[in-house]
Amino acid sequence: MTVETPSSAYPARLVVDRPERHDRVSTFFRLILVIPIAVVFGVLTAGDSRGDYDPNGSVQTSLGGITVGLVVATALMIVFRQRYPRWWFDFARELARFGARIGAYMALLTDQYPSTVEEQSVHLELDYPDVERDLNRWLPLVKWLLAIPHYLVLIVLSLGAFLAVVVAWFSILVTGRYPQALFDFVVGVTRWWLRVDAYAFLLVTDRYPPFSLS
Repeated sequence: MTVETPSSAYPARLVVDRPERHDRVSTFFRLILVIPIAVVFGVLTAGDSRGDYDPNGSVQTSLGGITVGLVVATALMIVFRQRYPRWWFDFARELARFGARIGAYMALLTDQYPSTVEEQSVHLELDYPDVERDLNRWLPLVKWLLAIPHYLVLIVLSLGAFLAVVVAWFSILVTGRYPQALFDFVVGVTRWWLRVDAYAFLLVTDRYPPFSLS
């Protein structure tokens, strides 16, 4: 087994504590229970719903929202000023952590209702970059394109993760346990997505994400 040192570990990391047993009742009603906090996250990250009418009478809705705006602003700062304001990074990291807690709850990885503040059992870490030393100022313009091979693989893996969650749902209702192999697979797919997001959108690293679930 290879042990990652601080210098070799990828700058985006995710670990989810696996509970010994899951609550059958909250698992059964998970899609209903998650709605309030999912609405909060959706309001926080959704695009602007205002728009203009075109000559045909349809509404032209502008896309974006706080997440897209943060990505664009960060990319512009890196390209033109070679800076990544620490408070922008801190906000992006906390937003990613919040989303990860909601995702873990929806995927049945935890029974803890997602907190807006506490880390709980979902441990997500992003390393703050030294922009001048660690980041190429022009790469933010093409990282989304370079990450396309990952998107193609992750589409397939995400479908597999969805099926794994469905199987885990039945397993928890019957046995009260989330099968270890399925748990590790779902966490691995989520971890892979995090690394791609950190590279292409959060822009915290120029290290190309590994094709790995671990």
